[in-house]
Amino acid sequence: MDPLPLEPDVNSRLDEVYDHESRMFIMLYSLQGDGKVDYVTGRLVQEYTRSNYGNPVYYTEQYPLFYWWNHTMFNDPDQDGVNGNEQVYQENIEFDVARYKPCLFNGQPC
Repeated sequence: MDPLPLEPDVNSRLDEVYDHESRMFIMLYSLQGDGKVDYVTGRLVQEYTRSNYGNPVYYTEQYPLFYWWNHTMFNDPDQDGVNGNEQVYQENIEFDVARYKPCLFNGQPC
């Protein structure tokens, strides 16, 4: 198995989702730059609030608790970034973004 790549730069981020159920801030990336999600991180949210303009603001852990890449879910209980101590949580799994964004708005994904 290839080693887990470092967390991508924010410029390759396609979208972000807050999962209320798990209290995780999930970031979706496209390492290939083709608009398809191929790398995902999930950070625990310490605090959630709204800005003066009503936009959500999330205060998260510095490093992710989980990573998804190459059809594999990795767990990093130390939350110390990608450094080789990540553990394979589950293999041969797809990340289902529809779980978080199941709807269409005017025919476009929302």
